Amino acid sequence: MFEAFAMNEERVLAVAGLFQATALAQQLANEGRCDEQALEASLKSVFRIDAPSVVGVYGNVSGVRLGLRTLIAQLDENGRDMAVTRMAVTVMRLERSLSSRHELLDQLQQGIVAAQRQVDHFGQDSPQVISRLAAVYSSTLSTLKPRVMVTGNPQLLQQETVVEKVRASLLAAVRSAVLWRQVGGRQWQFLLNRRQCSMLARGLLTGTTLDNG
Repeated sequence: MFEAFAMNEERVLAVAGLFQATALAQQLANEGRCDEQALEASLKSVFRIDAPSVVGVYGNVSGVRLGLRTLIAQLDENGRDMAVTRMAVTVMRLERSLSSRHELLDQLQQGIVAAQRQVDHFGQDSPQVISRLAAVYSSTLSTLKPRVMVTGNPQLLQQETVVEKVRASLLAAVRSAVLWRQVGGRQWQFLLNRRQCSMLARGLLTGTTLDNG
């Protein structure tokens, strides 16, 4: 019984994906820019609905390196960024709201399919794709409660290109929250297994460092 509720690498990768996407949203809101490699991996995860494994959703473990670092920092009381934590917890709650709204789930899926066609035409990193993903988020997830509140530099948050990347990142955050739920993750589980979660995240992060020399 206890083992079923313990953290494992799949759950840690999913929650790292969630923290990566919320960290990207926070970077964009504060600085107007973010870790582009991490953003690429997070946005790709939105389209990998039928990936054969959790790690496959992000391409490889290196795809969530920023998320693993962020997760470790959030589990360390001295390195915690409460804005990122609040966003991640809100996204978990938002995902639960979404799961009971079948019409919105259908609308979300149709929007992602349409965005995939733009990926095929313009490329993953194109402004057109980011704009489409942002629009999908606005027309579906932002209509639900709780609303994800992003705070940062007010001037940056008035720039359309920044806002679109923030919304696209939040869509990726919800994708990871869905994945977290699919592999048996629960919010209380994350809170009660902080030490185990941190150890697993450190091990995965060390593995990516060794793999990349």
